[in-house]
Amino acid sequence: MVGPLLRYDTVDESGIWHGAALIVTADSGSNYGPHPTLTYQWDPDGPALHRKRHVGSFELGPHPADPHMTAISSVTLNPTDGADAGDRGDGAQGGRSNLNMQVYHATGLEIYVHAGGGGTFTFWRFLIQIPLGPNEMCIQYAINQGIQLEFVVPARNQNMRWAAHSCNGFSSGVNPDDFRGPGFRSGYDPVWSDLLQKHNEEPFHVLVGGGDQLYCDSLTREPELQEWVTQTTPEAKKDYPLTQDIAACIDRFYFNHYCSSFRSGAFARANSSIPMLNMCGMIDGFGSYPDDVQLAPVFKAIGSRGYFFFLLFQCFINPQVDGLSGHPGEHPFKSLIIGAPGPFVSSPSHSVLSYLGPNVYMLLLDCRAERKKDQVCSPYEYRKVFEQVGRLPAHIEHLVVQIGIPIAYPRLVFLESALGWKFNPLVALGRSGMMGLGGFVNKFNAEAELLDDLASNDHWTAKGHKKERNWFIQQLQGLARVRRIRVTFLSGDVHCAAVGVLKTLARGNGKAGKAEIPPATDFRYMLNVVTSAIVNTPPPNGVITMVSTLATKVHKTLHHADTDESMIPLFEMEPDGSSRKQKFVMGRRNWCSVHWDNRTGDLVFDIRVEKQKGYGVTVGYVQVASRVRLLLGIYIMLPRYAVRAPPPQWIAGSS
Repeated sequence: MVGPLLRYDTVDESGIWHGAALIVTADSGSNYGPHPTLTYQWDPDGPALHRKRHVGSFELGPHPADPHMTAISSVTLNPTDGADAGDRGDGAQGGRSNLNMQVYHATGLEIYVHAGGGGTFTFWRFLIQIPLGPNEMCIQYAINQGIQLEFVVPARNQNMRWAAHSCNGFSSGVNPDDFRGPGFRSGYDPVWSDLLQKHNEEPFHVLVGGGDQLYCDSLTREPELQEWVTQTTPEAKKDYPLTQDIAACIDRFYFNHYCSSFRSGAFARANSSIPMLNMCGMIDGFGSYPDDVQLAPVFKAIGSRGYFFFLLFQCFINPQVDGLSGHPGEHPFKSLIIGAPGPFVSSPSHSVLSYLGPNVYMLLLDCRAERKKDQVCSPYEYRKVFEQVGRLPAHIEHLVVQIGIPIAYPRLVFLESALGWKFNPLVALGRSGMMGLGGFVNKFNAEAELLDDLASNDHWTAKGHKKERNWFIQQLQGLARVRRIRVTFLSGDVHCAAVGVLKTLARGNGKAGKAEIPPATDFRYMLNVVTSAIVNTPPPNGVITMVSTLATKVHKTLHHADTDESMIPLFEMEPDGSSRKQKFVMGRRNWCSVHWDNRTGDLVFDIRVEKQKGYGVTVGYVQVASRVRLLLGIYIMLPRYAVRAPPPQWIAGSS
């Protein structure tokens, strides 16, 4: 039905790479004696990188779960001779082939059975462990001697290359064919094909999902939900009972939607050839609605089951099988940080702290499971997370904090106030469906939909989260100062690309604006790289213009903590090379390529922007060009690197 999907976990202190694969099979017509087996192999003395393949728009090659594939091939991996066999993961056994090929078998563990009208379907998880060597290695793998796929793991002491993305889907009302260029089957594929092409040229070790890996707007079109959706008042929706038919319909939707979205096209090829590392993204704004809406039976079921299927499909976790212990060695995935029980999802938060190299770690903070209108994460979750971060090795120089929603981004406070006003005429018209404004309000409590989409109720900069946001930033500043570690934020959600920056407030003679501290020696210097969306449509031009105008403002919210906040004018040029007015925000589809510069120690973020709508080819924005006038009156463009997080160059503990 879907898979194989790959997930990256971490690398342990012994240099063992930990990850997993997942498949979902239809029980009807299947034979599970024996259980499915994943065979994976590599040659430690072979080529460092995988062989290059054509991954352009016209041919992605066969994929075992792609309903559009035109060919099925069967490749038998080299058999083992059984020597030095030992258990690995879920019943895996290893050995050495006669040609020095390392070959291992992992027996699938049944972690969930989904029952629906079409029968039952089993989720199989295969734990993978690979001792890293002196070189990058191409790992070839197959399920039950089926199609051979491959992924790449880094060398033992190599910082990983990775790709980041968010918003992998279209909002309701968007026609995907509007984004389908020549040669593509779907508007979903173009930018994903570009990412795969870059992976083909120089393989990524990890694929970071920054939220909204799946769009679930279409849930409200399920037939069993229509009576609930069409209730005319928020009160009626809150009181509507959760029937067995509605509960079954919610599970059916999530299962079918995941299977269709994760098994076809370029995205399926990506998540079967680059191990995923995903943060939670469910129903837009879930957790940020009023408590009575969140606790309404139908809405709570939508959120709880959405979180369950997120853990299952995107993290390969079933809490009923894996438990909820946060103690080391008691969970199959070593990178997990289990938080407090969520108020609305019937599960604790699942944050992740993963190794991305000897100099880099990534924290994927679960900002959804414990969210309320006045809380992003609970004090307990923060305590657990900071305890784990505090145990990072002393030589770590970079901590990337994936938070889903931007933390340094233009404020739309006036819009929040206007749309939240109960007498707002646009909201009233939207509730009545008049003048084509029915999409202006959401289907859960008839509040203004733009309050979520345009950076208000659900965002760090919202009134209800402002205090928590400022505290979180200051805690990370303290961590950076004491541990001598560069903190960088990574986020998505807003359907455009941008880069915010937090830095020490420049002071001179008692006034701001002088004696700015160089980024490398400023422990408060934190970039917020925003990459969104890889599939979804950008906001309207008017919204981009408004946000760009607001981006010129330097915020004084943290001046009491000697911190300035602004945006970086990264986008001085259009992808075709022409100049542009809106330098702070790019309203085109995009993703981000990230690598560690071994010459400087910088972590480099290359935001890749689609050059022409639907064509997929991207242009990188790794640098800003400065226009300089020479003595002869000639202007030239000099590169000024902007999306680089420099390594820490201050003395640990200094102020």
